[in-house]
Amino acid sequence: MKAFVVEKYGKDGARAAELPEPTIGDRDVLVRVSATSVNPLDKMVRNGEFKQLLKYKTPFVLGHDVAGVVTRIGSAVRGLEVGDEVYARPRDLRIGGFAEFIAIDQDDVALKPASLTHQEAAAVPLVALAAWQVLVDRAAVKPGQKVLVHAGAGGLGSTVIQLAKHLGATVATTSGTDSETLVRSLGADAVVDYTKEDFSKVLSGYDLVLDSVGGANLTKSLTVLKPGGLAISVVGPPDAGFAKQLGAPSFMGLVMNTLSRKIRKQAKSLGVRYQFFFMQANGSQLRKLAALYDSGKLRPVIDRTFPFDQTLEAMAYVEQGRTKAGKVVVSMVPDND
Repeated sequence: MKAFVVEKYGKDGARAAELPEPTIGDRDVLVRVSATSVNPLDKMVRNGEFKQLLKYKTPFVLGHDVAGVVTRIGSAVRGLEVGDEVYARPRDLRIGGFAEFIAIDQDDVALKPASLTHQEAAAVPLVALAAWQVLVDRAAVKPGQKVLVHAGAGGLGSTVIQLAKHLGATVATTSGTDSETLVRSLGADAVVDYTKEDFSKVLSGYDLVLDSVGGANLTKSLTVLKPGGLAISVVGPPDAGFAKQLGAPSFMGLVMNTLSRKIRKQAKSLGVRYQFFFMQANGSQLRKLAALYDSGKLRPVIDRTFPFDQTLEAMAYVEQGRTKAGKVVVSMVPDND
């Protein structure tokens, strides 16, 4: 099968390759990939940013999102059948969406939203799971609470806005001038144009901030929280909870806490909290999310679609910051099905 693999860590470490079709275990389904999408995490994994914690053996297939059709099932698989149209964010160390076929643990797979094409569904798993796990699992967002999500036009931000509104929150976001109409259409109540205003000067009293920018943006985010509020970052710095989540040795937790000591100290001095977030594969949550897409509560936002043979160009497009809004999809088929 055709695939795009990381041959060595680094910016030029990915290439096209011919590989054997994956074998499946008792609990696996083999999926013929119809579409995948590009996430910032793909670049981070390719560059080896998590290699001390996620020990991939090169060469490995990249790609964290999958939509496709089940072509084979393991002997212990229940609730999925050959021919099912599915979507998934395969678990860490078993990623591989940038390929014609992928073997996925049944617990990571769900039937794709019936209302979405495969291309649309491929834009969903990672960002939708991240939004759910931040808003529902971590922050337990309740009606009437105030949520600020940075980069609201992005793949993650556009999903968080919609889900936070569905949960009854008042939502603010930062975006560029060209994206204001989009983020308001997704449900943003307050929009701060970061090219013209400093969000920390105009927003206050927030229960939750989700940061995907990092640096000074994260530090300023602490100041718009109300006492006891929570800032969650998907770009770091990591904390001990991340090491624990990945089952790393205890000393790695100490290392992570050292990396995040400064921001945690700043948060504590302001009477607020800081946590690093790294999403996890979860098929049962994808089933709940599929219902929200099918009911119209959520919709994917797609910037553009590349053909499969241009997967590396699609990655470069995202890395160069050329995405205007939402996700970049890679499709195995020329047209939407």
